[in-house]
Amino acid sequence: MDGNVVGAIQQGLCVLVGVAREDDEARARELADKVVGLRVFEDAEGKMNRALAEVSGKILAVSQFTLLGDCRKGRRPSFAHAMPPEPAEALFETFCAACRALGASVETGRFRTDMKVSLVNDGPVTLLLDTARAF
Repeated sequence: MDGNVVGAIQQGLCVLVGVAREDDEARARELADKVVGLRVFEDAEGKMNRALAEVSGKILAVSQFTLLGDCRKGRRPSFAHAMPPEPAEALFETFCAACRALGASVETGRFRTDMKVSLVNDGPVTLLLDTARAF
């Protein structure tokens, strides 16, 4: 990376997106719907009860194929379940476009580049959403 900031948000969600070989456009749109509608922000009583739009939040979407790293065997992760870069980039863009179509403001990094990603994990709250499993 050249040191330039290409995507930044204040309040919102940092979404690390790993695209698996079996993923498709329907799954990308399903994930977008889930992410935009997640009630993970605190309400007046301190309960996780508000969605992104209710807090004027944004999404920082970062493509992260290493989420598909399988470390069950040996000491080196296997990325055999990750989709190849070209179709993965298209599905990542489908996810981002679907989030935008649902009214979310989305910032991204650059696909297939070495990025320095910083975040303040408030809570911390970290959730795994997997379209291969029923939500």
